[in-house]
This record gives sequence, C-alpha cells and structure tokens, in this order.
Amino acid sequence: MVRTPLTPEERERGERLGQLLREARGGRSMIEVAASAGLSAETLRKIETGRAPTPAFFTVAALAGALGLSLDEVLARCSAVPA
Repeated sequence: MVRTPLTPEERERGERLGQLLREARGGRSMIEVAASAGLSAETLRKIETGRAPTPAFFTVAALAGALGLSLDEVLARCSAVPA
C-alpha cells in the first residue's frame, strides 16, 4: 500500500502538536509520559519531533490524558493558523 504524501498543512499541524506536547510535558521525562499514556518513548519522540506528524486519534487522546490536556485544547492549538 502506497502512502499519500503529506501536505504542508499536515506537516505544520504535526509540528504544532509536537510543540504542544513538549511544552505540556515540561520537566517530566519522555519515558514517564509515554508509559502513563501506554506508548513507547520512541513513539512519543517521533510525534514530538514531527517524524510522525499524523498520529492516530487514540494516541493523541492517550497523550492528552497523560498530560492533563483536553482534546478541545489540543484541537485549538494544532488547528490551522488563520492566514
């Protein structure tokens, strides 16, 4: 199965998600946050660095819960920025 290339907007949204997660994580370790979300630290690292810019909804929801973020906040912070 060939994957459709990501659009620039999808890449930017992934970068905003990564930045939000890094900020929300604060001083907590990547391993601690990933474990509390039921993910591997490598998965969290890929999302935070933009190497996985389109994570599954349930992955985002698990991370939001582990970091005390509402999904509304994640959506608001990661949506396209008005031009």
